[in-house]
Amino acid sequence: MQKILSQMRKAIEEFHMIEDNDKIAVALSGGKDSITLLLALHNLKRFYPKKFDLIAITVNPGFEFFDTTILKDLCNSIDTPFVEVESHIKEIVFDIRKEKRPCSLCANLRRGILNTTAIDYGCNKIALGHNEDDVLETFFLNLIYTGTINTFAPVSYMDRSKMTLIRPFIYVTERQTKGYIKKNGIPIIPKGCPMDGFSKREDMKNLIKSFQKDIPNVRANIYGAIKRSNIKGWFKEDIT
Repeated sequence: MQKILSQMRKAIEEFHMIEDNDKIAVALSGGKDSITLLLALHNLKRFYPKKFDLIAITVNPGFEFFDTTILKDLCNSIDTPFVEVESHIKEIVFDIRKEKRPCSLCANLRRGILNTTAIDYGCNKIALGHNEDDVLETFFLNLIYTGTINTFAPVSYMDRSKMTLIRPFIYVTERQTKGYIKKNGIPIIPKGCPMDGFSKREDMKNLIKSFQKDIPNVRANIYGAIKRSNIKGWFKEDIT
């Protein structure tokens, strides 16, 4: 956890993600990244000079396997409020609309529910568990499928809702979160989405792995290019 905390704090301070009196909703999906993020922010809260509050919000998509008991128990163990929102995402996306490419619609529905719930509970920021791998995969998705040089910003402000999205794990790798969960025997909600292993994002993950076979430092090179390029939100002076 110490290494993860160090990398998370670097991102938080570089992009001014947390200020005094923030109330931050952690988007707790039940996977390794969101659980590790919640625990990391809980640890940071103990010693960080800027005081902030946390709550965890879980959007239940309606899959049969999605049992939130472990999430409730986790939040109780660290004395963090837990909010579960029931939804019909699975029914809408897979049963009614039968989307062939459901990831975008699913993400948009989750995002809308999460945003509304965070507002209802008086939060001004939402923390998402996107990690370094997600940054790189999104970069390639945009490059290959839309012809743009872009990825998500470390900090995003939504004018309509007055909500700020923060991504404290942009310097933390998927390997680190996976290792932390495994080493500490922390239970997670198993994946069960029909698109697991078959999405375009999975293709990008495999593409990056193929690059690494011949170019060991390719991840660092691409990440450096992202930070040096004119991508909105990746310059410290652009973050307010």
